[in-house]
Amino acid sequence: MDRSRRNFCLGAGAVAAGAASLDPAPAAAIQARRGGDPAHRWGMVVDVRKCVGCQACTVACIMENDVPENSFRTIVSTYEVTERGKAGSTMLPRLCNHCEDAPCIPVCPTGATFQRRDGIVVVDNSVCVGCAYCVQACPYDARFINHGTQTADKCTFCVHRVDAGLLPACVETCVGGARIFGDLNDPDSSVSRLVREADPKVLKPEQGTRPRVFYVGLDPKFQGKVDGTPTLWRPSAHADRAHAGKEHA
Repeated sequence: MDRSRRNFCLGAGAVAAGAASLDPAPAAAIQARRGGDPAHRWGMVVDVRKCVGCQACTVACIMENDVPENSFRTIVSTYEVTERGKAGSTMLPRLCNHCEDAPCIPVCPTGATFQRRDGIVVVDNSVCVGCAYCVQACPYDARFINHGTQTADKCTFCVHRVDAGLLPACVETCVGGARIFGDLNDPDSSVSRLVREADPKVLKPEQGTRPRVFYVGLDPKFQGKVDGTPTLWRPSAHADRAHAGKEHA
């Protein structure tokens, strides 16, 4: 989504919120539930050279966070690439980018989406009204409306695990070690060293959102690819085939 569309969403959110008479959450109330240790700034580095597209991260996330069917907090999009007469595949793991300047936050009419003091962007489902303004505002196609709760949903870096001193589920289960998670404020952490030394890229840098998910080994041609159709694994099609098989059994 380009900047003009983002600006439209910002304006549309404000107008619609006023029309619906939804009072924003008081700033003091948001601050009181912000949480997180400001000494940390959590981020992730994804080394696409190590990603094999196995979807272990996707499955682990679904199981850990009880993600509803055919919705995803993280997924690996797989692109078929033909170059110089040779065909191959490119993997692009995708998730919420936990942006410093997150466009999903200002459009929320109730303050349900907010950024913790450690940088993790979360959704307070107790005040979310499911208006989907944040879904439209996200340039990375990283949000959805959970059809079970009827509220906004997305990757939270498995914040409940981070607060307990554990790694996000997708990082812990990555068979290729493609996902590295850590504290960007710690100069000796693996993520900090990779950001300094590996020349990582971010998705859609022109949006100016300052993402905190970085990609090592990403071809610049794929920096804008966030909504492609997987070619090696399609969850909906897989589910349909499994259902059809049961019907004919």
